Amino acid sequence: MTTDLRTTGSIVTVPLHRAAHGRTGDKGNRSNISVIAWDPRLWDTLVAQVTEQAVQGQFAHRRPSAVRRYLLPNLQAMNFVLDDVLDGGVNDSLNLDSHGKALSFLLLDMPIDIPAELTDCLVGPASDTR
Repeated sequence: MTTDLRTTGSIVTVPLHRAAHGRTGDKGNRSNISVIAWDPRLWDTLVAQVTEQAVQGQFAHRRPSAVRRYLLPNLQAMNFVLDDVLDGGVNDSLNLDSHGKALSFLLLDMPIDIPAELTDCLVGPASDTR
């Protein structure tokens, strides 16, 4: 992780984990990753930026055949289902690091832009910006 602050006007770029936490699961060759806002004020920003296309790009090297997003606005959460990203599934793959929590860490490292007025909603060290 880089520690340099990148500010463009009134925008600060941070890794997603500063704005949200995640939960994961897997079944067969499908991964399920939930992203939950740390603060409800971040919800609209997350919905706008953590899209199916952005997640597809973050996982491009895993070549998911489909990425679907389900919004849970009452919880300020979203759930992503990624198909064909687990090397055939836990029982078929020799690459155990590609399953479960390891994939949520990849998603939570995705850079997002936060309006400067919402930086008080972020968690973690202020030096963890991009």
